[in-house]
Amino acid sequence: MLRENQRRFKFDWITIILFLLLIGFGYLNILSASHVGDVTSYFDTSQLYGKQLIFIGLTLILIILILSFEAKFYERFASIIYIVAILALLGLFLFGKDVNGARSWYGIGSMTIQPSEFAKFATALAVAKYISDLQTNMQTLKDQIRVAAIIFIPALLILLQNDAGSTMVYLAFFFVFYREGLQQIYLIVALSLIVLAVLSLKYGIAITAIVVTLVLAIRYFFRKKKRASIPQYILVLLLAVSFSYGVKLFYQHGLKTHQQNRITIFLRLEKDPVKLEQMRKREAYNLIQSEQAISSGGLTGKGFLQGTRTTGKFVPEQETDYIFSTVGEEWGFLGSSTVIILFVLLIIRILYLAEAQKSQFSRVYGYGVASILFIHFTVNIGMVMGLIPTVGIPLPFFSYGGSGLWGFTILLFIFIKLDSNKINEW
Repeated sequence: MLRENQRRFKFDWITIILFLLLIGFGYLNILSASHVGDVTSYFDTSQLYGKQLIFIGLTLILIILILSFEAKFYERFASIIYIVAILALLGLFLFGKDVNGARSWYGIGSMTIQPSEFAKFATALAVAKYISDLQTNMQTLKDQIRVAAIIFIPALLILLQNDAGSTMVYLAFFFVFYREGLQQIYLIVALSLIVLAVLSLKYGIAITAIVVTLVLAIRYFFRKKKRASIPQYILVLLLAVSFSYGVKLFYQHGLKTHQQNRITIFLRLEKDPVKLEQMRKREAYNLIQSEQAISSGGLTGKGFLQGTRTTGKFVPEQETDYIFSTVGEEWGFLGSSTVIILFVLLIIRILYLAEAQKSQFSRVYGYGVASILFIHFTVNIGMVMGLIPTVGIPLPFFSYGGSGLWGFTILLFIFIKLDSNKINEW
């Protein structure tokens, strides 16, 4: 009995400490980005930082609730949790509230709840449940299609609500599948399609066809074993050209103007440098202000609550998607590096614990947690620094908002509970 009680409270405190550090540092930056005038009270609920403090307090209660359930509960009810999440996403089409052009929130009094933030952990549970129940290694096409469907359903519903950023997060599960035995050919094909898409937009279909032809010719003449026939290579070439043509059509007719402009700026598709700079100033105002805020921080930053661009509200949505620009301005290169190191340590720690799990369910779920956090962390910081096109996606534990904070907390602490079900020492 004593051993059982000790085991019940044997949580991985390294992961919990990293979580608390990120939460605490995130709150300080939300305070900087959202305060107006002098900060007279941290509990001023008329200010965003006061509301965030309430969200953090509720988060602590939520953690206690998550850890109070038996670990088997999450495996046993994974499918039901997933169905509830899907129903919540479907309900948005009838009862959802439009915010910034996206129908992704339920309005509850003065509060809003975003179901897509909770659908991530629900999908991670469902994927882990399916893979572990069938003991599949992701080698058969049937299993691949079924697991892909589990991910595709919430991703499609979120995309139809005009939330492309949250939809992109579901690509994170590709890393999970790869760990569980998905063939390497899928990774090669995915990377090839990305390269083809960039070549098609940047240089046109003709140049893309020439590059593909050269690659296939080199492969044909230098590959001695299992060399494909010429008709097969011609088929690959035709498929590549068709894909290239489809990318161009989708870019021209399938994307909205602001989405086209973001890609144009990122890939520098506009040949006239003057027009490109004008477009950048018009369409990438947030990014320009973010880059200037980060660069102005220097090595050590301007100091807490001392960022002129932050306090001057030069960066739109700075307390949400662009919160990292506050870190860069007020805490400088050293502070930004600290945040990045904390995230990297957290992700590595989760992967380490996932590999040490005794059950496939816990391992798959752990990889899902790490992958989702990795996509959010990489895309958000890359976007804020101009390394990738602008995508609306929050920085975990940093960006303002209750739904995001609670969703990431549930995602992480379910895994901490699963991990506590075994005795593990670093």
